[in-house]
Amino acid sequence: MTPQPANASVTPAPRTASWGAVFALTLCVSTLIASEFMPVSLLTPLATDLHVSEGRAGQAVSVSGLFAVLTSLVIASIARAVDRRRLLLVLTGVMLASGLVTALAPTFTVLMVGRALIGVVIGGFWSLSTATVMRLVPERDVPRALALLNGGNALATTVAAPLGSFLGQYIGWRGSFFAVVPLAAITLAWQFFTLPAMPTERDARPPSTLALLRRPEARSGILALSLLFMGQFALFTYLRPFLETVTRVSVSTLSLLLLGMGAAGLLGTYLIGFFMARRLSAVLVGAPLAMALVALALVVFGHSLLATAGLLALWGLIGTAAPVAWWTWLSRTLPNDAEAGGGLMVAAIQLAITAGASLGGLLFDRSGYQSTFVASAGLLGGAALLALWASRALRTEHTGAVEAPGVTLRNAAREGA
Repeated sequence: MTPQPANASVTPAPRTASWGAVFALTLCVSTLIASEFMPVSLLTPLATDLHVSEGRAGQAVSVSGLFAVLTSLVIASIARAVDRRRLLLVLTGVMLASGLVTALAPTFTVLMVGRALIGVVIGGFWSLSTATVMRLVPERDVPRALALLNGGNALATTVAAPLGSFLGQYIGWRGSFFAVVPLAAITLAWQFFTLPAMPTERDARPPSTLALLRRPEARSGILALSLLFMGQFALFTYLRPFLETVTRVSVSTLSLLLLGMGAAGLLGTYLIGFFMARRLSAVLVGAPLAMALVALALVVFGHSLLATAGLLALWGLIGTAAPVAWWTWLSRTLPNDAEAGGGLMVAAIQLAITAGASLGGLLFDRSGYQSTFVASAGLLGGAALLALWASRALRTEHTGAVEAPGVTLRNAAREGA
């Protein structure tokens, strides 16, 4: 990071953290992720009611991912001209509108519009999340605040599908989608009263999201992140058929295993904040390496229920928390371009999830679960190697930032914002 001149106008870091706003954003994350994954458990009644095939109904999931990618690539330019508080409130309002449109959709086309709207919110919110947290809490508390946000993500991911299925039995798929609306309204009100003004410099040149890939430290980090998510979802997407055919568990046991994995993920997001403060590089490298070993161990010990349960818990503990480390990496490596970097990360994650699930499915159908899990381990191992390179750049950047007199990472982030 280039040190600022001595006479640069630097906004002083706040002495107190706006934790109320952080909790409001965490509720927003939970509501957003619940909205994103709700269709997974409601495809059958949704398809029947709207007279479409289940395959076509599945597009309600993919269209949100597509619009998330598109939004993440342009949100940085928009953020440079709009107060962050106002932009976040608008995105939360769009989430509320998406719930209404989806729940009341008379046709499949209207439902797709509602799902496209939630994709816009996903891409916009996650792209802005790190930069926003950097302006709400002191630099030392950024990892903890990001872990809190990802905890909301983990909680919603764990309960969204089973909760949607449960509610669908009693109030129908429309009622399940409408249940998100009051949560979105509460989130909007909470953010309105807790988010401080976060104005931007309108004269600042809008950053180029893709241009960040010209920087070696950003390129290695984004590639490592992409391989991490590709490897994770190449395996995770096909856990159910693996557990049913190899471990031979019942549906109730399957639910317990997945619930345990989700609970371990919540624990991981709580614990990771303690490790990242001083050992961020070790987390970036160690997390994918440990997940690669778990993937290989599942191939060897997958027939044992007890061993599989322990390995899946370890997978959830590490895999759910790993993104927190990368959002923290972003806040330290690209503090001046947090929005653009966040947009690039969101786009990379969405594309990596799609690629990983596709590759895993192709291998699963052709060669069985062993090839899928070994490929997952290979991708995760590659992520660890690239993370090692990215963490070296991180140490160089972070050292330079500390030595720059009178300028902290937070001040640089505010100056660039």
